[in-house]
Order: sequence, then structure tokens, then C-alpha cells
Amino acid sequence: MFKKPTPDEIKSKLTDLEYRVTQHEGTEPPFNNKYWDNHEDGIYVDIITGEPLFSSIDKFDSGTGWPCFSQPLEKSKLIFNTDQKLVYTRVEVRSKLADSHLGHVFEDGPEETGGLRYCINSASIKFIPLEEMRKSSIYAEWAKLFDVPAGSNSSKV
Repeated sequence: MFKKPTPDEIKSKLTDLEYRVTQHEGTEPPFNNKYWDNHEDGIYVDIITGEPLFSSIDKFDSGTGWPCFSQPLEKSKLIFNTDQKLVYTRVEVRSKLADSHLGHVFEDGPEETGGLRYCINSASIKFIPLEEMRKSSIYAEWAKLFDVPAGSNSSKV
């Protein structure tokens, strides 16, 4: 269902910023990106493959200016690498299928949801609103995440 396009297809479908972030481990500016302040219900998918990665259910305002999530939809869809490009060591998050740089994961997230903060570049993801998900043959199965009663802990497909 989801597949990685060829390098030429990736280059042609992405903006310069999206390409720099996903293919060259770039970072977009904080507070000046597409999804840092998005509060709609839906999922965030890999911009290259369309594979679902994160949900608005797990999104929170970290104050950093980037979209942040307490957990991915499926951890198995991600790759984690040690990143020592700055003065301190970080954990890079990449999409497994596309091998795209998404952002980093830190251990300063909300304690009540496990303490992790997946800090993700808007340029590496695409938002699919809930109503669009419900109409989609590809994403309809993920829409049921939003039909779980509030307070329930069954938010995984």
C-alpha cells in the first residue's frame, strides 16, 4: 500500500525545505511551520510515502514551536539513530519505509503519557484531517481512533 518513491520522484514532489529536512537532516524554523499550532483532529503521515506516523490524539504543545507528540501510532514504523551533530547527543527519528529524517525524540515530554516528546518537523509530514480520513480508502481504518470514548486508553489500531 505504501512505498518509497524513486529519488527523482522524491526530489520532484517535495519543496526545497521538505527535501532539505527529509533527505539532508535539516530543521525548519520554530513557530514558523505548518503544523506547530494545528489543533484539528486527524493523523500525520510521512510526506514521502503517506504512511501514518502520528495522531493529533497524542499531539501536545511543548512550547518549542514544532509539532510534538507523546508517542507514534506504531513505533515499528520508525528508526532511531544517535545524533551527535550538536554539542550534546540526541536521538534522531526517521521513517522506516522512506528513511526520511523526521525530527528527534527527547525524554522531557508529559510524564502522564510516558515522558517522551517526539519533536517532528512539519516539513517531513502531511496532515490528514479526520473527515478526509473517513472518506479515504487508505486512512479510514485510522479514523476509528477518534471514535474511542474519552478517557479510554485504547487509542491504537
